[in-house]
Amino acid sequence: MMGPAHSLSGAAAWLGVGAATAAAGRPMPWPVLLAGALICAGAALAPDLDHKAATISRSFGPVSRWLCEIVDKLSYAVYKATKKPADPRRSGGHRTLTHTWLWAVLIGGGASALAITGGRWAVLFILFVHMVLAIEGLLWRATRGSSSDVLVWLLAAASAWIIAGILDEPGNGASWLFTEPGQEYLWLGLPIVLGALVHDIGDALTVSGCPVLWPIPVGRKRWYPVGPPKALRFRAGSWVELKVLMPAFMLLGGVGCAAALNVI
Repeated sequence: MMGPAHSLSGAAAWLGVGAATAAAGRPMPWPVLLAGALICAGAALAPDLDHKAATISRSFGPVSRWLCEIVDKLSYAVYKATKKPADPRRSGGHRTLTHTWLWAVLIGGGASALAITGGRWAVLFILFVHMVLAIEGLLWRATRGSSSDVLVWLLAAASAWIIAGILDEPGNGASWLFTEPGQEYLWLGLPIVLGALVHDIGDALTVSGCPVLWPIPVGRKRWYPVGPPKALRFRAGSWVELKVLMPAFMLLGGVGCAAALNVI
């Protein structure tokens, strides 16, 4: 999938979680619903950190481009070190390590650990990074071109500061789901895990599939490209993605939001 579809699917997924928790009697405060949807939208772009042409590679200027090169090389090294005889030869690391369930769990767990140990500035950093990605993904037409980078960063910084301030207010969600002392913002890793997994599922629907199960072997492959039957797959950026999936994500997200807020 392309970046906008990934971001929309991430936001819709978190809004769906909000509807599910409301139905289960553990509703999200609206700031958690909003912050989680934006974080998940941003996190749904992050697995493409192994691709130099992806949205995330240009979201933070030279820093993200440099990081993409490192992650690509790391992913390729892990692929070569762990592949089985039936896994194909590759020349790069795209759609390998960062497109697995294990990576999603590690990144989300790391974010939660950082949030509860690093204090307010760590929370602001996590929010800022994902706000930038969410803006780049959801408002992709408006953020084209390097001239918009500074505006995106400023908007993301302001959004992160405002959202963190709202969440810090009593009852607004800093301690949502995890209520023990010292567990504030432990939930921040959840939309990050979900966003990464939703990205992997989206890529699994395309013609190349996605090795989301790694390191669990399937047959003679450790990097098995999970996906539906080939007749049901589509090419990234095709009309199926633009005309069917993206409108469906918007509709599902709207329904999920309304259910999460007890509007329906």
